[in-house]
Amino acid sequence: MAALEIVRMPALSDNYIWLVHDTASGETIVVDPAEPDSVERVLADRGWRLTAIWNTHWHPDHTGGNAALKAAWRVPVIAPAAEAAKIPTADRLVAEGDEVRIGEHVAQVWEVPAHTAGHIAYWFAADGAVFVGDTLFAMGCGRLFEGTPAQMFTAMQRLRELPGETVVYCAHEYTQSNGRYALVAEPGNAAIAARMIEVERARAEGEPTVPTTIALERATNPFLRADTAEQLAERRAAKDAFRG
Repeated sequence: MAALEIVRMPALSDNYIWLVHDTASGETIVVDPAEPDSVERVLADRGWRLTAIWNTHWHPDHTGGNAALKAAWRVPVIAPAAEAAKIPTADRLVAEGDEVRIGEHVAQVWEVPAHTAGHIAYWFAADGAVFVGDTLFAMGCGRLFEGTPAQMFTAMQRLRELPGETVVYCAHEYTQSNGRYALVAEPGNAAIAARMIEVERARAEGEPTVPTTIALERATNPFLRADTAEQLAERRAAKDAFRG
């Protein structure tokens, strides 16, 4: 089975949209299209046809391109069942245990509520890739807008158990600010300090810092590394107030 080709597209102020292409079938999906124009440009440049839209949660900076892309390409929108009322463009609603496909590549649907009440992730076990939306970030996690620290802790523990080489495709360029807080949360963590040298260099040169890997997050992410839900709650509250 040929590897998936995954393309990162910057959008809005700090979003990333992900295009996933299967060369064998010619299918292409877009994950969390913040807006349609970036997607259309890359599709045109590469000569790809869009075959589906996958959403991780309802926030407009993840679904804003749904309607235009759906109309232009006449493709289905796959979205979390628990957020159906907030994603009117959805055609297929999925929940924990469901599977979605691109060609012969299969992704398991995981429910990872906390950032929003019905947030999901897409885990390609055979491809070593997970699309996490706003649940897990490089050295960070999503704000708890609709969920609890306990829910986020459960999600972090589940993601932490994935193979270390798993590539994590998150939806924002938050690494620099997350890392500056991580230095405060774990001041003795040499891995964080070393990583931040590279992050600061990359951002100064306008380079992206994602995707990341589970192994790297295990070593440097204070939320994935939290020992208890209470510790995660303390760190999330501190990060919310952090101005470093």
